[in-house]
Amino acid sequence: MRPWIWVTLLALCLIDMAAGAPERSYQDGQSAEPQSSTTTPSDTTPPPDLTTPATSTPSLTVTGQKPLNEPPLPKLPPDQFTNCYSKFNTDPESHMDIAAMTVCQLQLARDERIVIDKCVNRDRKNSPPLAVQACTELLDRNLLQGRERFYLLVNRALAFVAQGDKEHALEDFNAAVKTAPKMAQPYYFRGAFYAQNDVDAALKDFDMALSIDPKLISALRQRAILHLTQKNFSSALADYSEAVRLKPKTATLWSERGYVSILDRDYASAVKDEAEAIRIDPKLARAYFLRGAALGDLGDSANAVNDIRTAVDLDPSLDRYISTQGKTASIVLPPL
Repeated sequence: MRPWIWVTLLALCLIDMAAGAPERSYQDGQSAEPQSSTTTPSDTTPPPDLTTPATSTPSLTVTGQKPLNEPPLPKLPPDQFTNCYSKFNTDPESHMDIAAMTVCQLQLARDERIVIDKCVNRDRKNSPPLAVQACTELLDRNLLQGRERFYLLVNRALAFVAQGDKEHALEDFNAAVKTAPKMAQPYYFRGAFYAQNDVDAALKDFDMALSIDPKLISALRQRAILHLTQKNFSSALADYSEAVRLKPKTATLWSERGYVSILDRDYASAVKDEAEAIRIDPKLARAYFLRGAALGDLGDSANAVNDIRTAVDLDPSLDRYISTQGKTASIVLPPL
């Protein structure tokens, strides 16, 4: 396989899943609405009282908007190079026209690169039907052989998801697993797809992915999120702890582990994790917000208020998770 094709395909975008905040428990076996942390602001201008978002389960989010005047894909028939060579060969009697071969190789590489870019759809600006068409073209042309075909199958599956065709998406995810059964990524992608409505199947795929590649951070994180939906805090903490061990300089991993500790009512550990996240990334608004929540639960209202203010200054959208009544402010945790 050409080196530039390999580099292009290795740039596949991983799925970014949004998970809603699980309910927080006040007592073992008893669930309630998400617990609020209460603080007392020192000023008299409270943030607006907005409705708390509803709890949700993890979902696969793949969006794509069809650009205007989207150009058609180049044609990649099996005889493309032959036809090109016959057109540009200036001396048919010679054994080899190097100039013609060079022109046609460049043309073929250019067209293949265009189709690959449309299939990979890295910036999600292509319409899903165009991405499906591009991936299908590459699969039909057998551009990749063996287990490497799973890249094309996964990207076509993502395009099917984006246009709401879950049946064909699952067929491609299954084909990707069958094509590369000893690679972790196909199981991860299918697990992310299953996470929409089949937690057990998703966990099984994430388990398989991690048995093949224990260092696959994305699988650790998504499995932790699924554990949260089942209120399995110990398993979620274990997955996040392993992710933090593998990538200790990733602020979001520290912050998300702190999130789990808040749900598990271990507020002191949450404060430590959020502090480390802030040390790594001083502009990570969510870390300030979560540390403020943990400090509020520990009774440190003054520092809690300061952290919440900093969080909202950095990310005004966090204001929606704050409600006030008089001089008392209550917060709920934003989703992961």
